[in-house]
Amino acid sequence: MGSHVSETPALATNPNFIFFTDFDGTITLEDSNDFLTDNVGYGYENRRAGNVLVLEGKKHFRDSFQEMMDSVKLPFDQCIEYLKENVKLDPVFKEFYTWCRANNVPVVIISGGMRPIIRALLVQWLGEEEVDGHIQIVSNQVAPREGKASINEEGGWQIVYHDDSIHGHDKSIELRKYSSLPERPVMFYAGDGVSDLSAARETDLLFAKRDKGETHFTPPPPSFILFVATSALHGTSLTGLIDLVAYCEKEGISFVTFNDFSDILSTVKQIVEGKLSVKDAARGRIH
Repeated sequence: MGSHVSETPALATNPNFIFFTDFDGTITLEDSNDFLTDNVGYGYENRRAGNVLVLEGKKHFRDSFQEMMDSVKLPFDQCIEYLKENVKLDPVFKEFYTWCRANNVPVVIISGGMRPIIRALLVQWLGEEEVDGHIQIVSNQVAPREGKASINEEGGWQIVYHDDSIHGHDKSIELRKYSSLPERPVMFYAGDGVSDLSAARETDLLFAKRDKGETHFTPPPPSFILFVATSALHGTSLTGLIDLVAYCEKEGISFVTFNDFSDILSTVKQIVEGKLSVKDAARGRIH
């Protein structure tokens, strides 16, 4: 039993529902990794060029993201402070989280970002006791670069990926620990990018952030579609390139759009209270 719970800690309180969520661009209004890269790394144009190579199948996301993070030379503690000053929380997430805590709906963050950054931002918004005691964060880590004594010196840190996949962090692996159980809670997932497609296939209801307009590129030529869809199934993060909603429609994934966590809170409340079924909640593009 202990081993089972250690593999699936969100089951510790015997919940009937679990809420899994992406972090950057879903809980936050800005993507922390993109923000660092664009402002203190090699810049937006280089980031975009790297993403296009991933989209074209010429580079693995793991390698592209590594280059993004390697371009940020700012000491890690300064990166955290910079992000704390500039990255904003979804205006309703705190209310949503408080409701989840009161109703035994564990919140699990599954992110392609870096745990120390995610934790620092959440602590700023929710408090250390809540974050360390009640929120599971599944993400990449950070370590000193070879030849450096500390992550808090210039060029001193590097990302340490969560798994050995070509994607760095395949979100579906963590979710499958729960979805594969013969008896399990209802699983929700919220995301904003194509990387969240693999997660969506392992959960009962996907909340997909509505198209963010200018933050997305023009859809790629048809020759790229199969590559992107296949990559998404394996967890490749192409967030910011293609609208998740459009891909859900193309791939036949059940979902419902949301603008912010007020939409999610309303729907999850109704489902938990037995006023709405998961099937009826998956209304597709409604925003």
